Amino acid sequence: MKIFLIILTLLFHKNLDPKNKIENDDKKINVFVNGLVCDFCARSIEKIFKKDDSVSDIEVNLEKMLITIYVNENKILNDKTIKKLINDSGYDVTEIYRDQ
Repeated sequence: MKIFLIILTLLFHKNLDPKNKIENDDKKINVFVNGLVCDFCARSIEKIFKKDDSVSDIEVNLEKMLITIYVNENKILNDKTIKKLINDSGYDVTEIYRDQ
C-alpha cells in the first residue's frame, strides 16, 4: 500500500511540474493582427492555417483582432511561418504570444 501511495504521489507531482506545464501551454499561440475587420477575413485565415498539419484548431476574434492557434502535439509552428502565412494573406502581425 505504501508503494502505491508513493507512486501515486510521484505521478501527481510530475503533472504539477512547471516544466511540464510550459510544454503543454506552448501548444497555444496568440497572434494579434491588424486588418481583420470582417467574417470573410476570419474565414480566409482559418482556411489557410487549417491546411497546415501542425495546426489542430484556430479561433479568430475580430473584436480583439486576435488569432488563437492550437498546435498539434509533437508539432512545431514557428513565428516566421505564422508571420508569412498572415502577411501573404494581406494582414499585418503586430505581436505573437506563446502562453507559458
